[in-house]
Parts: sequence; C-alpha cells; structure tokens
Amino acid sequence: MEGGNLAHDGVNPGEPIDDLRILTTHFRPENRYFSTIGDTSSATAQAAKLAAEIMVSRPGLWPETVRALLVHSAEWTPAMAARVTACHGNKTQLQSILRRYGYGVPNLGRALLSANNDLTLMIEDDIRPFQREGSGSVKMRDMKLHLLPWPKDNLLALGAEPVEVRVTLSYFIEPNPGERGWTRRHRYASHGLRFQMKTATESVDEFRARINQAARNEEEGTPVNVGESWLLGTFRDSGSLHSDFWRGTAADLAERDAIGIYPVGGWWKEKPYLDRYNEKARYSLIVTIRAPGAAVDLYAAVETILKTEIVAQV
Repeated sequence: MEGGNLAHDGVNPGEPIDDLRILTTHFRPENRYFSTIGDTSSATAQAAKLAAEIMVSRPGLWPETVRALLVHSAEWTPAMAARVTACHGNKTQLQSILRRYGYGVPNLGRALLSANNDLTLMIEDDIRPFQREGSGSVKMRDMKLHLLPWPKDNLLALGAEPVEVRVTLSYFIEPNPGERGWTRRHRYASHGLRFQMKTATESVDEFRARINQAARNEEEGTPVNVGESWLLGTFRDSGSLHSDFWRGTAADLAERDAIGIYPVGGWWKEKPYLDRYNEKARYSLIVTIRAPGAAVDLYAAVETILKTEIVAQV
C-alpha cells in the first residue's frame, strides 16, 4: 500500500516532506484539521480499508480468506517486475526482492472478480495436523487433497499457449505461549501448512507419496524441491501466508489437476503436555488461472464442470 515517499537530492539521506506524504486528519482538531502521515502508519490504514471493503462485499468470507485475497490480488508495478525479471530465477535474489516489495500493489477489483480468462477458485477448509496415540509421541495426522475442476479440453486445445497459475495459502497460527525464538527447540508457531501441486506425469497416489516425503524432509531440515516452474519456490521462514506463481503451457497445466495441503511441525506437536495436538487448523486456498492470450472463456468452462460433476473430497 502507498506509504508516502522520501525526498532525495542524490547525496544526502532521504527526508520525509509534506508534499510527498499522505494527507490525513490531525489528532487534535481543535488545533488544526489536517496533518500528514507516511510509511507503515499510512499503509496499515489503507490495508485495513481494503480488508473492510472485501468484508462488506463478501461478508461470509473467513478472515483467513480476506487476508489471502489482499495478497493474491497484488501485482508488482512495472518497475518492481523489472527487478524480479532481472533475478533470472535465482531463488535467493527473489526472496530478497520479496522482502523489499512484498507481492506488489493490491487491487479490490481483482480481489472480488474474475475475468473470463482470469479465473479464481477459493477453498475454505480445515485440517487436523497432528495426533497422539496413548502416551506415545505426537505424529503428523492429516493431509488434504483438493481436486481442481480444470477445463482440460479447453486447456489441451490451447496447446503451447503460455498460462500462469497463482496459488495463495493463508492460515493463522497460535503463538508459543511460553518461549521465544525461531529454533526447533523454541518454535514460535503452533503449526505450519504447505502446498504442492500435482505434476502432469504423476498419478494421485504418486502425488500423495511425494507430499509425504516433502513433509518428512521439512521436519528434518532438508530443503523441499518444489520445481523450477515455480517462481519463488520456497516456504522456509515465510510465516503463515504463502503465495507463488507457476508458469508453463496450457497442455501441461491440463494434467496438473490437484493441490495437496500438508502440515509441518510446531509447538502443538513438540509440547504434548500442553494438550493442543488435537486442535484443528483452518486455512484458505486461492488458485487463479491466467491465460491472457487465449480466446477461450475459462470461467464458463469451469462453471459447466461444477454444475455437472459431483465433487468428492479426499
């Protein structure tokens, strides 16, 4: 969100000046009516306004979903996108760019609407990450496999046409009530969630096995390979909101028709004496297909699928 700007003469450090900051009301109106504000103070107020507008338009959405839409609707400006392109896929450099720009500038229209070839699916669900049998150790319990109603015939017809998939996963954690820190011993988050997309050549069983291995790898501190087709490609140290971009051909996307959600450890798992290991965790998953050069109405195709198929949850 716009936080105002600093004036810079090319030599001295940047300085805040009124002409480049955001106009607001003064906290003592008996003295003066207006003042200026900048940086995170103004950006936070505008983010709250955007969240409120989404909640008014869609009052039934979960807070997890509203939060996800704020990020999912954001796009990098041309200047930001040029910096992203200049990274040439280097994940370390891209993470640095992400810390600088976030996911770009949010947009209310994109958060609420889908164009014909900019289709958005929203899933609100919950998962029970952990379980304990008797006095044994706490172990992983559930994963969720969401089968996506891709318009396969339409995508196959597009062939080598470039498409983009944006995936955003949002959930809230329970902070560690007794200890601080980010090491394994002093985990701050109650749990973590991750997503993976099925590849074009995998069966559902093979995909499930890969998710299980990814969960084990992360628990052991081994980097999880999500594939070079994902722009950012990492979950580590990324909090409780994850967003990434897959780019490829429409024909390849046609067979990537499932997304798996799986848990990773937190203090719910590592501190069984606090009796939180049976808790459920809510999450929102938002998936967008973009085919900007296509003449196919993806929205209508998916609407037809949803009206004629019985969707089974696995």
